Formats: sequence, C-alpha cells, structure tokens
Amino acid sequence: MHTPQGFVAAHAVAAPLPTTALAFAFSGDKMVVGGSDTAPTVPTFGELQRAGIDGMRHFLGELSGTPCVAIALANPMSVPDGFQLAGLRALFFRVPEPLLAIGARAFQIVEWDRTHRYCGRCGAPTREKEAERAKECTVCGYVAYPRVSPAMMALVTRGRELLLARAHRFPPGRYSALAGVVEPGETIEDCIRREVKEEVGVDVDCLRYFASQSWAFPHSLMIAFTAEYAGGELRPDGREIAEARWFAPDALPDMPPSLSIARRLIDTIAARLRAG
Repeated sequence: MHTPQGFVAAHAVAAPLPTTALAFAFSGDKMVVGGSDTAPTVPTFGELQRAGIDGMRHFLGELSGTPCVAIALANPMSVPDGFQLAGLRALFFRVPEPLLAIGARAFQIVEWDRTHRYCGRCGAPTREKEAERAKECTVCGYVAYPRVSPAMMALVTRGRELLLARAHRFPPGRYSALAGVVEPGETIEDCIRREVKEEVGVDVDCLRYFASQSWAFPHSLMIAFTAEYAGGELRPDGREIAEARWFAPDALPDMPPSLSIARRLIDTIAARLRAG
C-alpha cells in the first residue's frame, strides 16, 4: 500500500488531539471499525472516547489536514454496540484505499510498540525516545526503531511468456509472481537470484526495478523487480511452491487482488508484452 496523497507523517502532535481525529485502534491484529458489515468506517477519536474505548496512543500525522492516531487496545477485548473488530485483509475494497494504507501503518506501529516494551539487549523496560519514533532502554540506552523487513518480488519473463507460481497457501487456481524475504548480508539482487533458484529451479538475469509497496503483514517492504529467464528447468520446490507455469500475456490465470503490488506488476508487464 502506498502513502496516501495528502498524508503528512509525524510522530508527535503539536496540540491536544482533537475529537475529530481519525482513530485507527487495534486489539491484536483486529481494527475497531464503525458503520456496517458492508460499509465499515474508521471512527473518530471522539466516537471511541464516548464509547469508552482508549489505550496507548501513537500520533501518525495528518491526512489532508485531519489528524490520525494509532491506538493500542487490550487484547482480547470486546467492543460496544455500533463497533466491530476486523482484520485489515477483511477490509480490502470495503474501506477507501487511503484509509486502509494509514490503517496498515498504524498496525505496524502498534505491533512494534507491543513487542518492544522491554530492551532486547538487557531486558529492562523501555520508554518513548524524545523527538523520534523509537524506544529507548531505561538502563543501557539501547534504541530500537520500528521494524521494516525487506522482501523481494520477481516477475520472470521468457520471451513473451510470464512465469507465475501457485503457493500452497493460495486459494485454488490463484497464481502470482515469486517472492521471498531478504536474508542478512544479501542485496535485493542476491535475494532474487537465490529465491527464484530455490523456489522454481531456474536462473535469471537482467534484473530491473519496478516499484515498492509497504505490506503490513506484519511489517514488510515489498520491492518488486522484473527479471529475464537465463536457463534451467522449471522445478517447483514442493515446500512453498505447489506449481509453476509459463503463461502467455493474453491467457493469465486467477491473480492477486488489485491492491497488491503483485497484481500491478503482472498487469503492467502483461500489457507491455501484448503491446510489443
């Protein structure tokens, strides 16, 4: 998800938080929403206050002048009538994409706060570090920033064909580009070559950057590339990848939803191949 147009990030609010602020409140991995099942809404800070819902607050910034705040709630918890708890994935296409993107940002910050209450070096309690989004150990001074885990995505082409794979976790019939997590000491390019070889058995070259996308499941930055087939026999690893096939650009299978960078990558390259 991309940073919404008109959103200005900030870690500290310059004045008391107004009741009109948009409140992205999480209990575990579920966000508090109002409205209805078919038309969920992001509540305001004032609406949550009146309902008795509050917790640890983290200012996020402003969306077109409207303050936005993340709130960490007890987990588990029940919400009063008029509200419900919903996972971010369940809100795809039901909440406007700009609000969903800020909700994803809020979830990552709330989750980071929950998992960094104590120092990873000495075990002492941490506190908010002044003037930046960070946790500081009250004893040894170790500073921990919100975690961002880089991951690669690669759409491999062979002439006018695209290599798409179906992971075991995908719905039946769905395919996507290959993806994997960057390991310590690797560059993105190293990761692409290793992951493609491990997952489907082929070599690639001519790597070209496409775009990146923040992906809050739980704290990834997906960095997408195109790559060209350079040899080898297509052999799915069987552990993560159930099936891998070459597809013509005008005969594509079921693919990921349009909010994902995978779909944008596949659609863009397929259109380019059809036009060429």
